[in-house]
Amino acid sequence: MTGELTKIKILVYQNKQMNKKVGEFDLPINPEQFSQAFKVEYDLSQAQGSQGNDPKFKFTRPEEMKLDFTFDGTNVVPIKGKPNQFHKNVAQQVQDFLNAVYTMDGGTHKPNFLRLLWGNFSFGNKNGFDCILKDLQINYTLFSPDGQPLRARLSANFVNYIEQERRLREEGRQSPDVTHQRKVTAGKTLPLMTYDIYGDPTYYLQIAKVNGLINFRRLATNTDLRFPPLEKTES
Repeated sequence: MTGELTKIKILVYQNKQMNKKVGEFDLPINPEQFSQAFKVEYDLSQAQGSQGNDPKFKFTRPEEMKLDFTFDGTNVVPIKGKPNQFHKNVAQQVQDFLNAVYTMDGGTHKPNFLRLLWGNFSFGNKNGFDCILKDLQINYTLFSPDGQPLRARLSANFVNYIEQERRLREEGRQSPDVTHQRKVTAGKTLPLMTYDIYGDPTYYLQIAKVNGLINFRRLATNTDLRFPPLEKTES
């Protein structure tokens, strides 16, 4: 324990699997505030002339994180790892931050992938907040007599990013977005098995077609059935 204040750390990766680290950035001053945004999308369509409806879940939008923080160059903010040295150059701090989160990488032709960490909190995610920058606003609020910026207030929005293979692993075997294979057990019907996978039994005719079932009402015990992702059953 050094007693040093834990600062937000941004780990910078070149690839979406986040196993090729190319740098990191520590915020000199922790955010004045941060906020998280969650949004669930539903299908709210309804028949003409009807009253009310039964909203059907479509998907969960990626979580967003907003950080409001400050870069200060008035010689009062200590430089991490450099005793008795203080930040003086706001323009350089801004440029270093842009290079980490915004500037396009020459090899991948896109901005870097990021992981935000803040001590043990980690924004509610067990591995930190994996993300990419969505938008950034910079306001310069204080200047030296020669016009050099001495303070900048930044508002950055990051959108959660999870590489597809990892997303499928974390969603688990019950996800309707991956192909499943199930063995028919005694008492199981095709509508019931379809409900177990998709949360909706009405896809059973498509599943019967996918598996080449002639009589789906009499399933042979110990038969293996394939349940593809939802979008691949709607044909």
